[in-house]
Formats: sequence, C-alpha cells, structure tokens
Amino acid sequence: MVASPASPDRRPLVTPVMVLLLLTLGFTGVLAYQAVDAAASHRKTAEATLDDYAMFAAWEFSRLARGELGYYLWDYAKTLQYSQPQDATILPTQAALDQARRKLVDCGDCGGAFLRAYFALDLDRDQLARTGGPVEEATWRWIRDTLPRHAAASYEKKWGMAVLFGRPDGAQAIVGYYLRLDAGDQPTRIAYGFVVHDSLLAKTFTWPWSHTLLLPPALTGMTVNDSLVDLRVTDATGHELFRGGRTYPGDYAGSDTFGLQHGGLRTTVTLNPDLAGQLVIGGLPRSRMPLLLGLLAVTTGLVIVAMRQLRRESELTRLRSDFVSGVSHELRTPLAQIRMFTETLLLERVRSDDERRRALDIVNRESQRLTHLVDNVLQFSRAERGTMRIAPEPTRLDRLLRELADGFAPLAQGRNVRLRLEADDPLTAPIDAGAVRQILLNLLDNAVKYGPAGQTVTVSLTRDHAEAVVAVEDQGPGVPGDQRARVWEPYWRLPRDSDSAVGGSGIGLAVVKDLVVAHGGAVDVGAANGGGARFTVRFPGATSPATPAGAASAPAAVP
Repeated sequence: MVASPASPDRRPLVTPVMVLLLLTLGFTGVLAYQAVDAAASHRKTAEATLDDYAMFAAWEFSRLARGELGYYLWDYAKTLQYSQPQDATILPTQAALDQARRKLVDCGDCGGAFLRAYFALDLDRDQLARTGGPVEEATWRWIRDTLPRHAAASYEKKWGMAVLFGRPDGAQAIVGYYLRLDAGDQPTRIAYGFVVHDSLLAKTFTWPWSHTLLLPPALTGMTVNDSLVDLRVTDATGHELFRGGRTYPGDYAGSDTFGLQHGGLRTTVTLNPDLAGQLVIGGLPRSRMPLLLGLLAVTTGLVIVAMRQLRRESELTRLRSDFVSGVSHELRTPLAQIRMFTETLLLERVRSDDERRRALDIVNRESQRLTHLVDNVLQFSRAERGTMRIAPEPTRLDRLLRELADGFAPLAQGRNVRLRLEADDPLTAPIDAGAVRQILLNLLDNAVKYGPAGQTVTVSLTRDHAEAVVAVEDQGPGVPGDQRARVWEPYWRLPRDSDSAVGGSGIGLAVVKDLVVAHGGAVDVGAANGGGARFTVRFPGATSPATPAGAASAPAAVP
C-alpha cells in the first residue's frame, strides 16, 4: 500500500503563522520607529521655534540698544562738526576742539557727562589733535593703530559714523569716529572722533533691558525679561560688556550682532527652559521613547510567547501522532493474537486438549494485555482532563503484590522472562488497589518489553520509616542519567527506543507518575545493581500489621 499524503487542512500551519508573527513584529517595529521619528521631528521643530524666539529677542535687544547708543553718539558727532575748518584736508585747531567740547558739556540733555575727549586724526600723516579730560596714553596709541586700519577695511560712507571697542592695557575703550567729506561728498583722510566713558554702555543697555519686553506679551504673558531670558552682550573678542537675567542652560539660545558699524558687538539670549511649554503652542512635546520601547518590548515578548506556543503545539501534534501510531501498534498485536487463536478454536483446528488449553491461555493473556493498554489510555485521558480520582483505603501491599505477580507471570513467561517477588514483611498502606495495580503493571510491562529475553525482573517491597517502598528492577540497558527526568513526560520515549522495533505509546510512565502523586507519594528511576533500570515508588503511611502467633512469612517466588 502507498501511504497517502496528509491532507492540507491537517498539516500544521506553524511556519506560515510564525512568518506572520515575525512580519507583525517587523511592522510594529516600523510603526514604533515612525512614531519615534515623528515625535523627534515634532520636538526638533519646537526646539527650533524656541531658538528662533531667542534669536528674535537678541535681535530686538540689539536694535533697541543700537538706537539708544546712537542717541548719544550722534549728539557727540553733530557737536564735533562745528569745529571742522573750511579746508577738509587739514586738522582743526585745539581751540576749535575745546569750543566744541564746552558746547556739548553746556547742553544738559546731550550726555556730555560721558564724553572724555574729542580728537581729529590725519590718517596719512599720523597727526593727532585732541582735547578734553585725561585719557590713557595706551588708549591714544590704540586709536592711532586701530582707527586707520578700520577706516581702510570696514568703514562705509553710508554709515556716517562708526564705533570701536577695545581694551588697551586691560581698560575698556569706546571710540566713535567719522571721516570728513570733501566738496564732492567723498570721504577724506581726516577722521573726527571722540572717546567716551564705559559707563555709557551700562546706561545704553539698561534701558532696553528694563523698560521693554524682548518677546511679545501674547507669548510670555507679560513675563519680565529677568525671569524669561539670560542675556549677554560681548565685544568682538568675547569680552562681556553687559549681563542681564539669570543663568539658564543653553538648550534654547540665539544671537544677533550689532554690525561692523557698532564694533561687532554680539547679543546672546538663552531662554528659560521652564517657560518652554508656555512659548510653544501646545507645549513642548515630551519624548515617547520609553512608552514606545515598552510597547515594542511587550509586543516582542508576546510574539516570542506565541512562537513558543506554536512550536509547542507543533511538537504536541507530532507527539500525539506518534502516540496514536504507538497505541495502534500496541493494540494490533494482541488483537491479532486473539483473533487468530479464536478462529483456530472456532474452526476446531486443534489436535489435542493441550493445544486447546494453550490457545485459550494465549487468548486470556492477550486479553489481559489489551485490557491493560485500554486502562492506560483511559487513565491518561482522565489525568489530562483533571478528572482522575482515587479512593485510598488500608490495603496489604504484600498480598496485592503477590496477586499481581501471579497474574502477570503468564505475560512474563510469554517473553521468556522470570519474575521474582521479594515481599517478606507484611505492610499496610492507604492506597487505591486498582491504581497501584495499574502502576505496577506499567512498570512490569516496561521491564519485560525493553529488557532482554531470559532476564529476571525483581519486584521488592520494603519499609523506610513511614513509607512503603516498591521497587521494580530489570536487567536491561537502563536509563541514561541525563534522560531520567524526561521519562515521566507524556508521549516522550528514549531516543534509542523511538527508532527500535519495540512498540510503545509513551504514556505508561506518565500514568505511573500521575497515580503516585495522587497518593501523595514519589517515584524515581535509577540504576539497578545488575546494570539495568530500577524504578522506585514510595507510598506514605505504611504500617506493619501484627502477625498472628505461629504464622510465618516466607519469601515469595513466582516461577
């Protein structure tokens, strides 16, 4: 016969389902990445908006400070123009500079208190005319060195005036100058300028800081600058000229420059991070990375559990298929024997009474074996459904073992196996006699089935404190130490037996363990003295009944 392939609907769908689970996990990972990327992009946009707010605040302050600074400096330059001579190529006299200075000082609203000196410098001849209060010689040397280079490289006619900031010998120097125009409205090489006190900067920067809001009230809710930003004004060398507000971390910062006309001063603004949620509509988005990673981890865990369950289901499907095959093989042999000898008797093909008795013995023996197999399957089914029940009652174990040995002897003889019983002492224990009979029949059947022909299987009964110990030893190959824990698993068989011709369902020892545990006992497997396997069953509550006077117990032997 040719075996037909399994129908498609009965094939395990483990591989496609595992592929779908992996695709689901991958899809979840992609969605999580997209969500993280979208959240990161949203946060990056919000942070860029905050940086723009900081840059706007820096621009606003620079614009106001330039206007405030120009308010004073243009008065200085306008007053200085009165001292210009008719000839645009010569320097003004000392008297003319003194007159311009006095006129500025006499003007109460012109900021004359900040003026230190007026000067005029011939850039080609390096001739200097000056007047006013004491100015350090280092400052004059710095002016004569810096101003010509700045006028040649940076000065533009449309400016009308430029401002220089420096620190000669560590002292702050602030200088404003302009180049005089000739009749053709072109700059000459004569520079008119003034030196002012550094206190002018404090006055210039304090007013826009204290009297204006650097960001729109609609955003800040009228929050004052001091609680909103950290503001610094530095010169081209990085030296700090003004500081306002508190120190905040530089997460959201922006800057703006005063321009070359005003000495390259730079305003840097850092926003208060505690107000970031107020400045961004909807608040600063929080990172969802922990939540998404948690969800991804949970999804991964569920997929792994599902895959393990699928593999377990596939393995169970295979084991159940092997179980059905093993049970079918186990049942077919006794059924074939029963049918054959029954037909022999029905057709009266026996030639003597001895042959008839032998045929009946075989039918009886195979019927017992068949009953034992069916009982095993039923007991295993009850254990799987959780409906297995036992009814323990005090029972003489020694008598039960003797009856069991007498009944199993024909089965053992059919395989040329000798059965020996060592139950010298009477023992009583609370057991279910039917369940214990099933336990021992399974152990004896395994010993006979997997042991060699001509061996001796020993069944012993001893007492260990309050436990009755029943041991079954064979002279077979034994159970390897690394596989002893697995022999109690349903459907599992030793690898060496799975490929052999010896049939088996793989549930016998599982039934043994279930029944022993139901009695509150324990079962284990080890090595016998002769090298085979030794299965030991322990039942709690063992007692020794009083032996009547004159009665003697002799070792029991089953041929």
